[in-house]
Amino acid sequence: MNQLVDNLLFSISITGPICLLLLLGVGLRRTQMMNEGFIDGASKLVFNIALPMLLFTSIAQTDFSQMASPSLILYGIAATLVAFVLLEWLATRLTTDKTVRGILVQGAFRANMGIVGIAYINNAYGTQGVAAAAMYVACLTILFNILAVITLNRSLNQGESLPVSKVLTGILKNPLIIGIVAALPFAALDWTVPETLMKTGQYLAQMTLPLALICTGASLSLKSSKEASGLLPAITLLRLLVIPGCITLGGYLFGFNHTELVMLFLLSATPTAAASYVMVRAMGGNAVLAANIIAITTLGSLLSTSLGATLLKSFGWF
Repeated sequence: MNQLVDNLLFSISITGPICLLLLLGVGLRRTQMMNEGFIDGASKLVFNIALPMLLFTSIAQTDFSQMASPSLILYGIAATLVAFVLLEWLATRLTTDKTVRGILVQGAFRANMGIVGIAYINNAYGTQGVAAAAMYVACLTILFNILAVITLNRSLNQGESLPVSKVLTGILKNPLIIGIVAALPFAALDWTVPETLMKTGQYLAQMTLPLALICTGASLSLKSSKEASGLLPAITLLRLLVIPGCITLGGYLFGFNHTELVMLFLLSATPTAAASYVMVRAMGGNAVLAANIIAITTLGSLLSTSLGATLLKSFGWF
């Protein structure tokens, strides 16, 4: 019994701070201490400067050999591709509305690794864990963007499709990718970042996760969507339980070590990425459904990740 309580307390130490920051964001929005303009500006600050700086400072100080192995990254890419193909098939069985299928598929496979995933890893393993996960996150982020364009173009082709060239340009200009790539020479060649620049970067990095999570909480909104609300339970189940469970189990069968398995779980158990709403809205899809998926999976992830972390802790994987 004591062991179970210890495992639960450990899992809460990973998800608890994130839950509290999300709730703080909700409270600040309700009391109007954070308005739409502040949330938009702060979110841009996090995405364009603070989060890339967090990844840069974490990687630049880390031994290159400690980063995620190429085999783990290749496994993550392969697992995501398999999940994507199966979700495309499953979407045709879950709904006859073609315009909703792409939203369903994207909502199920596109995990919020960049913010919530990094926060989970940081709480579990600290900055060394963030550095180890950074390359995995970068590669999967690129893949998520490409697959999202494919499924939404197929589903919402009645309107104007998003050009592939625009997506590729967006990937090359992605601040997270730039921050990671810029840090790689420092890690690989053991270069030293000037102390003044490193301290400045660390100041920016320290505000990343709190500000990002507060803004995420302030952005949560459960709106009614009668025509597609019946799909939400299935999408939530797929995003939070089925896909993380299958990816982690597959990693175990492929022989990855305990730390790699925990990393796979914490990153794949994250809610649907906020960027999915932006893309659906830009392409004229059901933005209300996309927003509902993000809100419900964000809240549900706190519970499912806590339970999963408790289970993995009982296996002795942490």
